[in-house]
Amino acid sequence: NFDESEPVALEAVNNPEDESAGTRTIYFGRELYIERDDFMEVPPPKYHRLYPGSKVRLRYGYIVTCTGCVKNEAGDVVEVRCTYEPETKGGNPANGEKIKGTIHWLFADTAVPARVHLYDHLFAPERPMEVEPGKTFLDNLNPSSLTVLDHAFVEPCLSEAEPGQYWQFERTGYFTADPDSTAGKPVFNRTVSLRDTWARIERNKTGDK
Repeated sequence: NFDESEPVALEAVNNPEDESAGTRTIYFGRELYIERDDFMEVPPPKYHRLYPGSKVRLRYGYIVTCTGCVKNEAGDVVEVRCTYEPETKGGNPANGEKIKGTIHWLFADTAVPARVHLYDHLFAPERPMEVEPGKTFLDNLNPSSLTVLDHAFVEPCLSEAEPGQYWQFERTGYFTADPDSTAGKPVFNRTVSLRDTWARIERNKTGDK
């Protein structure tokens, strides 16, 4: 139901724990990107993100209500449909309604493609040197110790990230710019992850632990 011809400028805080870090301008429009884990068709109890009929707060943006989703021929969700409440600019309901879920997002028109390296434990067991007869510690290597996301998106302010600079990606973890980063084609390495209950649940369902 967003029918504005131009995107809406919003003010976002650079660091909620440090006012001196200032703010930045982000834009809200008709098409947004969200984390895949922030939508479920049939959510578990206490899941306060997007699902049909739910309301969430878009960080620094508006309150939106999920009305459904679109799937491809394989049955994968490729689009989440929502309506927004224009009177809730900044994420504050005019009627004082309590919104339990807050998610981050990107305006599709300004999102910058990026490559992201997600590092995990190098070894699968806690004691990698404890091995069965006939095996070595190399058999305990974690095959999922590195996940490469080739089609990630970040805010435009990160498009010219310089190698060695670091940031916190909200609700995801701490990242540093890789030496391979170039202007317009940033690459980020995760140095510390943040806990995500629902993402972990979904990984366990598919056996990816």
